[in-house]
Amino acid sequence: MNSAAGRVIACVVRRGKTLLVCQRPPHKRHGGLWEFPGGKTEPGESDSDAATRELSEELAVRVTATGSALFEVVDPGSTFVIAFVPVQIEGEPTCLEHVNLTWGPPGDLLGLPLAPSDRAFVEYLMSRPELAADV
Repeated sequence: MNSAAGRVIACVVRRGKTLLVCQRPPHKRHGGLWEFPGGKTEPGESDSDAATRELSEELAVRVTATGSALFEVVDPGSTFVIAFVPVQIEGEPTCLEHVNLTWGPPGDLLGLPLAPSDRAFVEYLMSRPELAADV
């Protein structure tokens, strides 16, 4: 990753065959679009630490496990690299920063207005059924 780019963690939380996505507030970049929850990593912060901090702040849940990035993409129109990381949580997600949240299988998520990088990740998952089953 080039040093001018920042890293954003997108947490892929699975419940059965469904994945958690959240709707961005209208006043933010990609406002109203759906995304995997997460956020920017702080300098020197690991993916696991960033996921733990972000999901606590955004959804009031506790991260119990974090895997390796499944997919990384440069966010169109920004300098950020978004890393989609599988995360296990405890607790029931509550929207503290998002407008709404929903759970759905990858195919159904494509019917939502997803943020561009999140759509690219779901399309990637759909092209790799063996991976989608393990997320």
